[in-house]
Amino acid sequence: MTPEDLKYTEEHEWLAVTESGAVRVGITDYAQDQLGDVVFVELPKVGATVEAGSPLGEVESTKSVSEIFAPVSGTVVAVNNQLDDSPELINSDAYGEGWIVEINADDVSALDELMDAAAYQELTDKE
Repeated sequence: MTPEDLKYTEEHEWLAVTESGAVRVGITDYAQDQLGDVVFVELPKVGATVEAGSPLGEVESTKSVSEIFAPVSGTVVAVNNQLDDSPELINSDAYGEGWIVEINADDVSALDELMDAAAYQELTDKE
């Protein structure tokens, strides 16, 4: 199931704009399923500046380590500290409690260039 109200990247990340205007980022259900059991998440520091397309952290699973890429440029304003003690939230609730980071985007209109749910579903159907 791919939530309709989110935007998606080819790196299997989802984005949502929060009430405060920040961009919340997580990895998709498809991505967590491919990774397997998540055992550790490396988060960026609040206040860090990130560039779109650049790594901002890592998700480590029993199978592999995958980089998390910044889908937009901006400043990290929040990280999900629950993942320090419960990285498995990414597996159990990828689109909810398993969110990873919130970024104040330099340009929120960059989200318009990302995939909608239908396009993302098409991408994952091909893989």
